[in-house]
Amino acid sequence: MAPKTPPSDAVKQIHYLAAALKAPRITEAAARLADQARDAGWTHEDYLAAVLEREVSARNASGAAQRIRWAGFPARKTLDDFDWDQQPAARQQVTALASGAFLTEARNVVLLGPPGTGKTHLATALGVTAAHHGHRVMFATAVDWVARLTEAHRHGKLPAELARLRRYGLIIIDEVGYLPFEQDAANLVFQLVSSRYEHASLILTSNLPFSSWGGVFGDQAVAAAMIDRIVHHADVLTLKGASYRLRNRGIDTLPSVRAGIDQPEA
Repeated sequence: MAPKTPPSDAVKQIHYLAAALKAPRITEAAARLADQARDAGWTHEDYLAAVLEREVSARNASGAAQRIRWAGFPARKTLDDFDWDQQPAARQQVTALASGAFLTEARNVVLLGPPGTGKTHLATALGVTAAHHGHRVMFATAVDWVARLTEAHRHGKLPAELARLRRYGLIIIDEVGYLPFEQDAANLVFQLVSSRYEHASLILTSNLPFSSWGGVFGDQAVAAAMIDRIVHHADVLTLKGASYRLRNRGIDTLPSVRAGIDQPEA
């Protein structure tokens, strides 16, 4: 076997510079593309652009994976996984949202509909897409958001926490309306919504129409002010149909959640 050719000074320099830039993939890309560049007669600029493109693509993929891990999604869902046959009317609007334009415009997305119609799936999938677009994302249920904000408020750090959350391009509030909130909790959610108004995007999912949110938040005025800020710059999608979880179970409908909120105790 012929002895290996020692690396040239130029290759050594590439190794050194790639390490200094904390971009070790440049070394691999430079070596892999060198022969291709010579054979195809690339210019120096073409070769440099190709090497840097590989590095940027790898960094974006790595960064997106990290942002997805840190987002707190209950499971990783994509738009390709969604059963569009059950929600055909929403497909065009959701596909447009997947471009990410709503994030650059600090617009919100609201997904309304009965349980099991795909609201959380779509919210998660749009969050995953946002992470691929380079945005930081945080997902939690409405109850978990209240717990987080209550803890910050208890320690006198609510303004700092709201300021920190504004640095996230997208916050997802799942399951608004599944449990009613006390007044203090409702005020905390209102502050979260207000702090992001025209600054950064929200995605909210709810099993209730806006007309029932007063019962959820225990105050019609707070609910109205919150809804006003949410929908001022928002895309509102209403999903319909029966729960996919109940398919082939012999159950056509679920009990009304709204009835449990609106009816007074006996």
